[in-house]
Amino acid sequence: MIIICEECGKKYRIDPSKIKGQTAKFRCKECNHIIAVSKPEEKPPEPSPPPFVEPDGEVTEQRPAAVESGRAGPSIKTKPRFSLALKPERLGLRPKMMVLFFLLPIIFIAIASLLFLSEMDNLSQLLTGQSSKIVSKMAEDKIASIARSVARQCQLYLLSHPGLRKENFAKDKTFKRLAVQPVGKKGYTALYEIPGTDQIWRTWAHTNPKIIGINMKKLKKPLGRNFPGFWRVYIGVKKGKESRGYYTWQDKDKSFRDKFMVCTPIEGTRFVVAATTYLDEFTRPVKRLEASSAELTQKTRLTVWGILGATLLLVGLIVSLFGNRLAGRIKSLTEVADRISVGELDAVIDINSKDEIGDLAEAITRMQDSVRLSIERLRHR
Repeated sequence: MIIICEECGKKYRIDPSKIKGQTAKFRCKECNHIIAVSKPEEKPPEPSPPPFVEPDGEVTEQRPAAVESGRAGPSIKTKPRFSLALKPERLGLRPKMMVLFFLLPIIFIAIASLLFLSEMDNLSQLLTGQSSKIVSKMAEDKIASIARSVARQCQLYLLSHPGLRKENFAKDKTFKRLAVQPVGKKGYTALYEIPGTDQIWRTWAHTNPKIIGINMKKLKKPLGRNFPGFWRVYIGVKKGKESRGYYTWQDKDKSFRDKFMVCTPIEGTRFVVAATTYLDEFTRPVKRLEASSAELTQKTRLTVWGILGATLLLVGLIVSLFGNRLAGRIKSLTEVADRISVGELDAVIDINSKDEIGDLAEAITRMQDSVRLSIERLRHR
């Protein structure tokens, strides 16, 4: 066996069989250092490995490879502890950061924005729709109230003027003022009669003198397809009950608009007061509010999508820059550590950072210095 002096490094070849006892000492010829040598323990011979059976059935003998001698022998393949070979593909740090800090937050933000916009649209439609219904109901009640009021006034006048004939209703200015009153801006009230045995419906007080006393069925031709809606409300008082409903009317400019009419019988008579007007006169402010609400909703939607797009761009840029920088530093430290592991102890670590990556770089630098000093001591010995 070979003994090395710890002081000067001189080598001596010692025959273990000549050592008497367990320990022997001698003086180094170079530096006079006393060297203590211990007799190595004898190890029992290792049993030979069992024969190896080849796949084709042939039996071969396994022999250990020569370790200390320079002779060639059958080699046994072992798995290296460290390898610089290419690693299998896997999800790296940069894709993970993009998924965790960019993709998932953007998905959640987009879902939240869609829910917010959907709820805002529903709220806007609910408010405007309910407002339109409430205003329409109030307008209908107001028209009905006007019809009942006119009916009571006409009833009192007829009771106080029992000799007034229906053919003279339009000629009596006082009665006409009571029977024909404005409703809204363009609406009015009129007075007509429930037919007797002749089954002819006639109007006796109206803003249009051309239809006074005529058979109201003659309006079927000028009204055309809009006549059934008007006629249904007009004759709905047959049983002495109040009638109301919508119908379409043609204006002087040949345009068609929806009107609402309430027909109230005059108690104790065969006459009926009809109050009619365009309902959009009451609902027009609500329609303007609905249009304004829709415009505001659209602007809010565009604003939300703009903020979402800007957030998407900003977060993507931040995550991309930070992820590339972090992944680059870790990759650089990995390459340096691999170079140190194969003995390249002069590898330079060029990372100046005041975070955990900087701490890791300093730790690898200290490890590099420690390995270099250990190897220098070993070479010195």
